Amino acid sequence: MKALLRENVGEALVGLLVVLLAAWFVMFAWDSTGGGARAGAVRVTALFPNAAGVNVGTDVRVAGLKVGTVAEQHLDPQSFQVAVTLAIDPSVKIPSDSSAAITSEGFLGATYVALMPGGSETPLKTGDTIIDTQGATDLMGMIGQFVNGTGRDSDSSAKNEGAAADGATP
Repeated sequence: MKALLRENVGEALVGLLVVLLAAWFVMFAWDSTGGGARAGAVRVTALFPNAAGVNVGTDVRVAGLKVGTVAEQHLDPQSFQVAVTLAIDPSVKIPSDSSAAITSEGFLGATYVALMPGGSETPLKTGDTIIDTQGATDLMGMIGQFVNGTGRDSDSSAKNEGAAADGATP
């Protein structure tokens, strides 16, 4: 009887450990994806012509340092641009004339929203809109242009080569 009781206690402790680890994982995932956006975060909207690769939970960075996350995104019915709501740490005072760009860590790196601080003395506050934005760059399209030689540089260099062969200077 005592052996059976010890075996059940052992199984109960293992089960409790599994439940605690699962709860920790859920809390970590919630916080990592921006679901647990910090209370009091400054929520501003940025309008992008193209927000490819940006999702809820995407990092918002200044000079490479994470200062917030993307809280939500939707299509603006008036401008047909993507309205991206950024939840920014309130301790970071971003100037109100700042700009935003969607960029990546490298060729295969993660996409993030980069904020470039302006020179204004007044910081962004909840409800403000960042209008000076640059959307996501189509890297695959650029690679296709480079590989296929359909970019502007290859066209102009071909003209220059033809002019040089004729003895004319470009």
